[in-house]
Amino acid sequence: MLHDLLLAPFAEFGFLRRALVGCLALSVAGPPLGVFLMLRRMSLTADVMAHGVLPGIAAAFLVAGLSVPALWLGGLLAGLAVAVGAGALSRATGGREDAALTGLYLVALALGVALISVRGGAMDLTHLLFGSVLGVDDPALLLMAGTATLTLLALAFAWRPLVLECFDPDFARAVGARGALWHLAFLALVALNVLAAFQALGTLMAVGLMMLPAVAARHWARGVGGMVYAAAGVAATCSALGLLLSYHLDLPSGPAIVLVAGLAWAVSVLFGPVDGLLPRLVRRPHLAG
Repeated sequence: MLHDLLLAPFAEFGFLRRALVGCLALSVAGPPLGVFLMLRRMSLTADVMAHGVLPGIAAAFLVAGLSVPALWLGGLLAGLAVAVGAGALSRATGGREDAALTGLYLVALALGVALISVRGGAMDLTHLLFGSVLGVDDPALLLMAGTATLTLLALAFAWRPLVLECFDPDFARAVGARGALWHLAFLALVALNVLAAFQALGTLMAVGLMMLPAVAARHWARGVGGMVYAAAGVAATCSALGLLLSYHLDLPSGPAIVLVAGLAWAVSVLFGPVDGLLPRLVRRPHLAG
């Protein structure tokens, strides 16, 4: 029975194995970035960038159709334009960067949907917004694997500056850690991972596998390294369980993966040893006594 439920679908269908490999690649790269976004109080930035890439993806779609390299290049340029433009606009006007990001991503989302509607139909719009993890092809799989490899290598070099920026930005500035440069490089990695995920989960839910495991991981570890390991483990588990749920219950695969990740977050909030609700309730009578 367990073999039929957990292993038989992947053993029988090649497209499920490909989807699993792609989601595992996303799981080892995206959640570590999500942990740093959470620690830097930038959790919504990834969602903003996921919407901000849509005009570039839409423009590439009008020119080259559903060509993965073209969609990736167009989305990367649009995502970087939104991220860099928001920073430049906030510095030029003295306003808050999050406000500039919000304005730009709303305009970008509307522009992207309008561009897709020019030539594409409802099916094309649905594919770009919600993805198709079961339709991952060789170029998309290579993009996911390449992005995961590049992200892990970049994090190996940027780990200390990013941690320092999270916990003591004043000291980082005092020792000349070049926080602005690392910040831009970090945003570029976020944009790359959003683009890698959009083929599987679409632009609307590409951030789900990046942020939900990250916010769940804070309830299982206190150190940054522990959070990163926990987030990657939660994401990989949710990817496999989401694909199985999609197969057995005939649900859309992308939303199924994100829903399982949301369930993992809820379980972590309730039972996680670090600031979980039930462990805190159990500790209170002990402290009161």
